[in-house]
Amino acid sequence: MPTFHVRAADGSLQAPARQPTPAPEPRPALTGRAARRERAAQAAAARPVPPVVVAPSTLYLGQGNTQAARVLNTPAGPITCLYEDASVLAFDKPAGMHSVPGKGEDKQDCLSARVQALFPEARVVHRLDLDTSGIIVMARGAEAQRRINRSFEQREVDKRYVAVVQGCLKPPAADWGLIDLPIALDWVNRPLHIVDAATGRPSQTHWHLLAVDEAANTSRVLLEPFTGRSHQLRVHLQALGHPMLGDRLYGGPIATPRASRLLLHATQIRLPHPDSGAPLFIESPVPF
Repeated sequence: MPTFHVRAADGSLQAPARQPTPAPEPRPALTGRAARRERAAQAAAARPVPPVVVAPSTLYLGQGNTQAARVLNTPAGPITCLYEDASVLAFDKPAGMHSVPGKGEDKQDCLSARVQALFPEARVVHRLDLDTSGIIVMARGAEAQRRINRSFEQREVDKRYVAVVQGCLKPPAADWGLIDLPIALDWVNRPLHIVDAATGRPSQTHWHLLAVDEAANTSRVLLEPFTGRSHQLRVHLQALGHPMLGDRLYGGPIATPRASRLLLHATQIRLPHPDSGAPLFIESPVPF
């Protein structure tokens, strides 16, 4: 559109003064179904893109610890130390011991409390279920905790579990099979979790068949959780129809009484050392 100039008294041409652009009319607030659709669209746009699920490149993360396991005595009872340096501690949690204090006086004795009785600067970075045994890593000080937490968040920590399950599994087509089932808290039956396609969070577990005992009708499996949902390994194996032996929450009437404890053990972990970034490998022998 052409611009018309105005001749001033001195004979010069001047552009006309610009008129202010009127403010846009405010959009009326959405209500009802339209408002719900817009909120859902905004939530979908803000949701992070899920990471690509990649199968592990090896079965095991390493072999052998750099330090010999040693039993440390605390006022509440002994703990087994697998690794210790200026920034990292690792312990072998027995089945039936809480990782951190729970609600109630009877749940205050736990691994973290026993560790902190000897190492007051020790800080929690991850946990294991009450019934699960195996490796728990702790940080010494706030900076080491921050760095290890970041390694967990960025999926730089690899873990391996061994479990014995009910029934004879068939081996997956490749070295590792994938269980990709969303998990949600069962609010009516807390603390149980369930597979729920509508409300569950994405949850992936890689599994490798180690052995089958046809006479006992059991299978031994190696597990690698890609995500870290509560009870993830137990819920995923139950969903396949192969609950873990001794699992009082998910084992059912057949698998639960077949073992005096849950046959699930955190046997290996590998993480970047918080000081150097070099891979730190820690192993705990499977006790069953």
